[in-house]
Amino acid sequence: MTSTSQRATPLPPDERRAALVASTLALVLAEGPDVSTRQIAQAAGVAEGTIFRVFSTKDELVNAAVASACDYSPMLGELEAVDRTAPLDVRLVAAVEILQRRTARIFRLVDAIGLKAVEASRSHRNLVEESALVGQVLTDLIEPARERLRLEPHEAARRLHLLTFACSHPRLVQDDPMAASEIVSMLLDGVRLRPGAPERLP
Repeated sequence: MTSTSQRATPLPPDERRAALVASTLALVLAEGPDVSTRQIAQAAGVAEGTIFRVFSTKDELVNAAVASACDYSPMLGELEAVDRTAPLDVRLVAAVEILQRRTARIFRLVDAIGLKAVEASRSHRNLVEESALVGQVLTDLIEPARERLRLEPHEAARRLHLLTFACSHPRLVQDDPMAASEIVSMLLDGVRLRPGAPERLP
């Protein structure tokens, strides 16, 4: 009798590696770095031996997962995809939401594996480079509104980046981050009541 079951088509090497890294990262964020290769294999839907055909050790896989979480290129891609034709406040809210997700992700990782382990995958040079690239993208988003601002776009971008970090950092906001729309409003409008402005917020 012929079996009707079929073995899943093997993933190409790059896709298999990415699937293992993604599954490992999700487990590390949920349970810390002491996850087993059996858990990883189950989460990725592969045999346990498959892991060691891609990575030499479990630590190598965990390190790759942490490095993927620290990689800022996906965030930059999201920022660069923000609609430049949208109104200024709309595009800045979109950018702040992206930055907030990045901040939350990094601090979830810190909580899961510790600050030193994250710093090992996120060098000072990378942090400086990331900050500079984010600043440039924010400047580009603000540039079309240059004539309506009292600050140069690069300075408005710097302040928006600082505000976003300060108002979203879990240790500073006690797990109650400010809404992206409020961060943008604080930058563009300030906190002083003005004629025609919305009612005072709590």
